[in-house]
Amino acid sequence: MEQLRLIRHSFPDQPELSTAISRTILRRVAAGELPPTIRIHRPGSEVAFGRQDMASPHYEAAADAARAAGFAAVERLAGGRAAVFHSGTIAIARAYADPQPAKRTYARFEEMADLITATLKGLGVDARVGEVPGEYCPGAYSVNSRGTVKLSGIGQRMIRGGAHMGGVVVASGGSEVAGALVPVYEALELEWDPATSGDVSAELGRPVDAGEIEEALIAELAKSYELIDTELDQETMETARRSLAEASSGG
Repeated sequence: MEQLRLIRHSFPDQPELSTAISRTILRRVAAGELPPTIRIHRPGSEVAFGRQDMASPHYEAAADAARAAGFAAVERLAGGRAAVFHSGTIAIARAYADPQPAKRTYARFEEMADLITATLKGLGVDARVGEVPGEYCPGAYSVNSRGTVKLSGIGQRMIRGGAHMGGVVVASGGSEVAGALVPVYEALELEWDPATSGDVSAELGRPVDAGEIEEALIAELAKSYELIDTELDQETMETARRSLAEASSGG
């Protein structure tokens, strides 16, 4: 069985650092300095903006809208449009080593979507892969329930020698996601239907916290990989902090 490093360290109060860590892990995995790694962690309150969002002339207004709603505005590592993370969600960041990452673009999307779908089905959700009309950050590999509400979004980023798959699963607080995104998407002049923002708790009719989703994801992943529990190493942390400082100073 293939080994996969598992890191569970979270930085809910430092969303920019959390993204920098995932970016650093991706670069180091792609360079062969680290083995393939997956982070499954608990984020804080943030709106993660994609490159298209940040290139928009309306980005600053959208970022201000996110902050006004109590969410940090950060750049997302994966592709896609603005998405929300909060304490009721679980974030997934997987770094692959691949000398020709473009050849396996769809295979990676399918693997991540299948992992999340199988996890949610195991909990009793009518989980399906596919875009819900009107959903935020629309994508063919979103995971929904009943074909009606979005529960999870997936994005990908490729670099030389590797690829990153990012995902978020909403355990609770689908209304919080919608509440944050309404003014953000309005500022970006993007149309969507807030009614498509769902959560696992509402689908199961009982409270489901992020920890339950986290453990269920790991249990499902362990069916396909030998998971190696790992702490963040000092070099990765120092590199991530340094890159964040350089970005902040414009260096």
